[in-house]
Amino acid sequence: MPFSKIYKLHLSPERKYIKALKNILGFVPGNLALYRLAFRHKSKSVTIKKGTKSSNERLEFLGDAILGAVIAEILFKMYPYKEEGFLTEMRSKIVSRVNLNQLAKKLGFDKLIEFDNRTINITAKHSSVLGDAFESLVGAVYLDKGYNFTKNFLAQRIVKPHIDILMLEHTETNFKSKLIEWCQQHGKEIAFELITNAEGEHDKLFTVQVLVDGQIITQALDFNKKNAEKLAAEKACTQLAI
Repeated sequence: MPFSKIYKLHLSPERKYIKALKNILGFVPGNLALYRLAFRHKSKSVTIKKGTKSSNERLEFLGDAILGAVIAEILFKMYPYKEEGFLTEMRSKIVSRVNLNQLAKKLGFDKLIEFDNRTINITAKHSSVLGDAFESLVGAVYLDKGYNFTKNFLAQRIVKPHIDILMLEHTETNFKSKLIEWCQQHGKEIAFELITNAEGEHDKLFTVQVLVDGQIITQALDFNKKNAEKLAAEKACTQLAI
């Protein structure tokens, strides 16, 4: 690292935070505010002008697109003879919320995320906070360093050491489809029902329960309705030993 950067890092009042980021990312961030924002969950959103609230949701949107493009290119080169359907399924497995949650936990994101611990538990299986932060971080790296840097960061720092793509070929991650298919094969009716949150729960949480033949099998909650459905389906698959 150049002396000027070391000197700057030493003098910075946020040197501990910068050092923590460097340990995770492998590089010193340029625009620190972007990374702060990437780790700010909407449960701890900050109000800015005209009532708009600042959280990592916009960065998550951007990071999702960048991550998808990078993974698509990696898979395209890794599997030169595979068809579109296979590549799409593999990309979905890699960027699934379950996989991103595990990655973010492994990388230590849980120590950096700002969230309201009165309403959510980021380490709980039903939570997507960690995975959302992972995508937000990708967005922050992209805005800070550019696309090529982000692509190399993801390929060398994330995919190569932490993702076993060959193993994922044989791993089922689409639990909702798996559950629906099982119900169809056994002549059972399935429904995903959005229910009202219990008193005291965050009003932006979505609680979804899975019903099979009218019987409640399980439920899950998340700040995103689709994620709540996916998590509820995964829990139902476990409950029904599918």
